[in-house]
Amino acid sequence: MWSGRFSSLYMGEAWRRTACRVAVLRLRMFRHAVHAPERLIVAPTDLRAVDAHVAEEIINGRFPLAGRLLETGGKSPFNFSLPSRAFALRLHGFGWLRHMRTRKSELHSNVARSIVNGWLSLHGGRIEGIAWEIDVTAQRVIAWLSHSPVVLHNADRTFYRRFMRSLAIQVRYLRRMAPYAPPGEVRFRLRIALAMASIAMPARASTLRKAAEALDREFDSQILPDGGHISRNPRVGLELLLDLLPLRQTYVNLGHDLPQKLISGIDRMYPALRFFRHQDGDLALFNGATSTLANELVSLLRYDETAGEPFKAMPYSRYQRLAAGKTVVIADTGLPPTGRLSRTAHAGCLSFEMSSGRYRFIVNAGSPKFSGRRYIQAARTTAAHSTVTVDDTSSSRFAASEFVSNIISEPVTNVVVERDVADDGRDVIKASHDGYAKPFGVLHQRELTLNATGLIVTGCDRLLAAEGEEVEGDVRAVARFHVHPAINLKQMDRESIMMTAPDGESWLFSAPGNDVLISEDVFFADASGICGSDQIEIALSYRDRPEIRWFLSRKS
Repeated sequence: MWSGRFSSLYMGEAWRRTACRVAVLRLRMFRHAVHAPERLIVAPTDLRAVDAHVAEEIINGRFPLAGRLLETGGKSPFNFSLPSRAFALRLHGFGWLRHMRTRKSELHSNVARSIVNGWLSLHGGRIEGIAWEIDVTAQRVIAWLSHSPVVLHNADRTFYRRFMRSLAIQVRYLRRMAPYAPPGEVRFRLRIALAMASIAMPARASTLRKAAEALDREFDSQILPDGGHISRNPRVGLELLLDLLPLRQTYVNLGHDLPQKLISGIDRMYPALRFFRHQDGDLALFNGATSTLANELVSLLRYDETAGEPFKAMPYSRYQRLAAGKTVVIADTGLPPTGRLSRTAHAGCLSFEMSSGRYRFIVNAGSPKFSGRRYIQAARTTAAHSTVTVDDTSSSRFAASEFVSNIISEPVTNVVVERDVADDGRDVIKASHDGYAKPFGVLHQRELTLNATGLIVTGCDRLLAAEGEEVEGDVRAVARFHVHPAINLKQMDRESIMMTAPDGESWLFSAPGNDVLISEDVFFADASGICGSDQIEIALSYRDRPEIRWFLSRKS
């Protein structure tokens, strides 16, 4: 069955790439006919965090982007060989322009304008490469519109016209690319950029209407009824809201009719954002999520008009949440997305995270912000999640083909979930998945409970024979519990480990009758980059030890 889907994906990707090349060729041929508007109508607000230090570094010819630093000596950064692909994506996306607005000075405007001018000279007329990838172009259009005041301040007429013409060509390019944009976040951002351009630049009424209708379609196809995104990545909702809120406000300020789904869609996304928010203010690390700047999340929540208690479950996104006292447990109980949508999905079925007070204790390793493909792929494996890994194999497997690289080729196909409240008030989740049924003949079943006071988390992991499958020989597995780098671990005895946060809060992890081990780990989602951490490991064996019970109990 997979071979048919794989062939379909392969053919679809080949067609998409060919269609993109034809669309780009047509745009190159007729770009001189693109009409450049005389002026911009408005500059939408940017809600992302700004850093005056970054602005000063850029003023001094140093570009600190994507965890790397490029020294330019005052020359255009586009004249240099860039340190990494992640650096290039951020440089060409121009999101860093927001830092140049920290001070309204002639110097900041001159430097920003000079860098934009350098881009126009080297890349404005060459529609190719990283600079013109669809998502990079959409980000650049949003950034140029939002930060046009700093770029255009005291600009001469020649630069102004050049800037406007390039914006018009980039908008035309996005319109041409829209049918071929990858599904998911990239396509949504493209539609946001086109909607923003339709109201920030002079446009016909039909252009405004079409942009609004296209944006509505993305809300319908990408935002699930519970507010989650179809990628199942908690951070995607945050990134989209950072652009959607300024877009909504710009529509209102200009008196335009809003896209029908814009307000209701935003209102639907906020509860999902709260669902994934841990006690320390950061978002849970599932399916490609990485670190979140606290001030960005806080700035978004200020506009939340649906404020209330987070849901206990997200039935469409397929996540569960246990919360009591100061403790939160969030678990992934869903299937990975399919096809091209699975390119950023992780093999973390039945993984969970636990936070208490001001800190996260148990986490997933998360996804790195700035690293190369090797680390990104490592972060997607089951072993990088707080769940059970059988025979060092991921519960969902990834395609090896470069042409359709990164997609999940052999996904978990069935997850059974039960939710109940025990007589003693404990909130109970019981779930199982079939990701190991075909290769090993077993199911992984997990129970998670949180008592009414939020002081005790209990868990049980089992290996069960899958119906209709044969278990050949013994099947060995490891239950991993990744610990946040801020938490200190101390081995108490062979069955227990003390976990202590910097503020002194401590939890005892114990698994009676089992060897509980501490081993070295890697945390991919630290704000400063990949860093070392620790993990707790317990071995399972289908023949000798098919079930382990473990406990997390707060001690101080």
